[in-house]
Amino acid sequence: MILAVQPAILIKRYKRFLADIQLPSGAITTIHCANTGAMTGCAEPGDTIWYSTSTNPKRKYPFSWELTQTKNNHFICVNTMRANQLVEEAINANLISELVGYKNLKREVKYGNENSKVDIFLSQGTLNSTKKDAYVEVKSVTLLGQTTKQQTNGQGFFPDSITIRGQKHLRELTTLSQQGSRTVLFFAILHSGINKVSAANHIDEKYSELLKAAQTAGVEVIAYKTHFQLKENQFMSNQLEMQLTKSISVNNQ
Repeated sequence: MILAVQPAILIKRYKRFLADIQLPSGAITTIHCANTGAMTGCAEPGDTIWYSTSTNPKRKYPFSWELTQTKNNHFICVNTMRANQLVEEAINANLISELVGYKNLKREVKYGNENSKVDIFLSQGTLNSTKKDAYVEVKSVTLLGQTTKQQTNGQGFFPDSITIRGQKHLRELTTLSQQGSRTVLFFAILHSGINKVSAANHIDEKYSELLKAAQTAGVEVIAYKTHFQLKENQFMSNQLEMQLTKSISVNNQ
């Protein structure tokens, strides 16, 4: 994925979907923030942020917050919409070894008993295939542990706040798995400092319990880390390149 981005300094995030930034010119403006989570450690005032610009004339806020560059020089993709896009790109490029060999990929397919839509549905499109269709739920991971030891070890956590929606998805995947379907929970690691991920039992104990039950029922849990490359250009748009390339460990605590 390649995005044209521009830098700014974060002043504050508020009302969940908005943030005020200071442009290099000194002007202050408001941008859209496509992230409903707590964004712990991802939105510190004074951090450098990188934003994209929409050409849609109907948008009230044309700028979208894409990336945070922290004072420790970590890169964090805070636009949660990018997680599904990155996973889809990686699957189509055969970069996800666990999900190679599928012919068809569909997004937002209805499934389950709780009025859910799965992020990605993979199928072969033939009755003769021995490979099971796969229901893939994608979660973006941006929470790096808060202790010095956790940060040194690159310990990441999901979720960063209580997620009723995420709990529902785990129940749906568990039920499908028990019925014989192939189900996958995919953690897209969008923080350059995270090298392994666990359920955030200290934040959402219920989610952690449901994840253990899901794994016991046969839900596959995988995680891939994003490679970030930021190409700055003084005279043209800066380019942000992101790609899921590296499998990392998942250990449910």
